[in-house]
Amino acid sequence: MKRNTDFFIDIDYTSINKHGQIVCGDVFLSRREKKEGRLAAVLSDGLGSGIKANVMATMTASMAMNFILADQSIERGARTIQNTLPQDEIRKISFASFTIIDTGYDGDTRIIEYGNPQSLIFRNTARISFEQSIDMNPETLTVNSMKVQKGDRIVLFSDGVSQSGIGRDDMPFGWDIEALSEFISWNIGCDSQVSAHDLCRKIVTKANHNDHYLPKDDITCAVLYFRDPRSLIVCSGPPYTPDKDSWVADYLANFSGEKVICGGTTAQIISRELNLNLEIDLFSGFEGIPPVSFMDGINLITEGILTLGKVSETLSDGSYLNLSEKNPARMLIDRLLLNDQITFLVGTKINEAHQDPNLPSELDIRRNVIKRIANILENNFFKTVDTIYV
Repeated sequence: MKRNTDFFIDIDYTSINKHGQIVCGDVFLSRREKKEGRLAAVLSDGLGSGIKANVMATMTASMAMNFILADQSIERGARTIQNTLPQDEIRKISFASFTIIDTGYDGDTRIIEYGNPQSLIFRNTARISFEQSIDMNPETLTVNSMKVQKGDRIVLFSDGVSQSGIGRDDMPFGWDIEALSEFISWNIGCDSQVSAHDLCRKIVTKANHNDHYLPKDDITCAVLYFRDPRSLIVCSGPPYTPDKDSWVADYLANFSGEKVICGGTTAQIISRELNLNLEIDLFSGFEGIPPVSFMDGINLITEGILTLGKVSETLSDGSYLNLSEKNPARMLIDRLLLNDQITFLVGTKINEAHQDPNLPSELDIRRNVIKRIANILENNFFKTVDTIYV
């Protein structure tokens, strides 16, 4: 399947543990297959809560993902999972429910559901129905197929969302699907480009509010948003040979999307080759990170290895949220997370200063730091990353 680069799948999820539990009994997995132009996602809800629920949900989600990636029949895989899971002796139901989404960049999408609340599909602000429904088991297992369009959103969630607030005078049976759909539609209406991250966070926050911030169950929501891609290029490091300077400058100038330069020498090369003024803001350094600079047509210019090292460190452990928004590393991280398709244009000339044994060991050579950042963006934040070495 050839990937349509005009069609990007923005995906994210948010979870809150049941009150009093240290782990979540819901598990969400997602995997992009670049070569196949395909994305697979699984949300599994373990019966009950806590460690036991997490183990069952993890096993279920992992099996489902393996079936998808092995190109096995998704229907047969769902049936195998259903038959493999142990059953609760009292309630006679399996120890985990699941929702599987298998979608391509051509829009062909299948949704397999067992035990979880039905996923919701929105086209603009309107909730739409599935085009096709096949009951594999009239009681629990369904397969739905549809052709999504640019702008569509798929919202999947555990029953911690739909049953939030249950027992309250104003919602005795929980957050019913109609009320939930109205909430989602209203948020899309307020911001037609609301991201997957922001929408699932709003839904989970509202569900937690329904439970008076003492969740009675694990609460998880995931959103897939089919939209135009947002692209960013990060140019860092001088080329291996000076005769490539003009090529790098032209590539950066002609790139369609946001543009970032990391490194003083790199910025000077671009400034010289494109005949653009480079100005340093001497007062913008923050929390030990050198200041930013400015150049027409470039969205952000930072120092090189120190800033990239901070980005790698704080992205990997999630501590970037503790950085000030004025910190150049945080400014770079915000742009990385805002965009979907990240291109790193990496110069391979060795900076002699970085080989000084008196410098801290974390000052790794540029390409290794960028490689770590690329892996984090792909594996933790579902970004599409390409790296070009010059």
